[in-house]
Amino acid sequence: NSVDPIRDIEVINVELMLADLEVVENRLNRVGKKATMAKDKETIKEVELLNKVKIALTKNEPARGLDLNEEEIKILKPFNLLTSKPIIYMANVSENDLLADENEHAKKVKEYAAKEKAEVIVVCAKIESELSELNDDERELFLTDLGIKDSGLDKLIKATYSLLGLATYFTVGSDEVRAWTFKKGMKAPECAGIIHTDFERGFIKAEIMSFEDLKKHSSEKAVKEAGRMRLEGKDYVMQDGDICHFRFNV
Repeated sequence: NSVDPIRDIEVINVELMLADLEVVENRLNRVGKKATMAKDKETIKEVELLNKVKIALTKNEPARGLDLNEEEIKILKPFNLLTSKPIIYMANVSENDLLADENEHAKKVKEYAAKEKAEVIVVCAKIESELSELNDDERELFLTDLGIKDSGLDKLIKATYSLLGLATYFTVGSDEVRAWTFKKGMKAPECAGIIHTDFERGFIKAEIMSFEDLKKHSSEKAVKEAGRMRLEGKDYVMQDGDICHFRFNV
């Protein structure tokens, strides 16, 4: 009945590594002989990499800790190894500890996570439960009264997006606003293709304004009058918070 987050983390990590080890060993049993007998170059590369991963796992080292090149990452991807995934830690503390930021257990988790260069989100499950029962206005007032800028859920979403290299752009119609998730670095035609492949295939231009500009000027018309509406082409790299209208023809 003791509280020991590091012990709990290590127990979970061992379970994940054992699951990955089973996947790796099963694959080695299937392709090991082929690599030896057929001398297939691609299979040999795969076997060498899997043995490298196996050694790490048997040393209680997660696959994400290995220094892999792009080719090796591509080879491992189909196996969906659990310990190859990026990680975020969450620490649940009391309301008082959350506001004071003085929980000793959370500090230990942060120290542990720092070794992996991982982020830690400190939350109070009681507060999150109460927030889930409130509407938007009530939630904002509740957080303000507590002196908290973002809820734990909002922090987790932002951290997850950042960790996975994701961002969001918006489309606005007469009756709805839609948010679309994309990988950072994607260009306008690729992002248009997320809505429909025809948008990418027949892409011409994208009318774009930033969320911050819309927030500042209050309306699309005012954004245009301020000269902040942009017309971007095929090489434009989309930015988080872009509000877009895609022009296309197929």
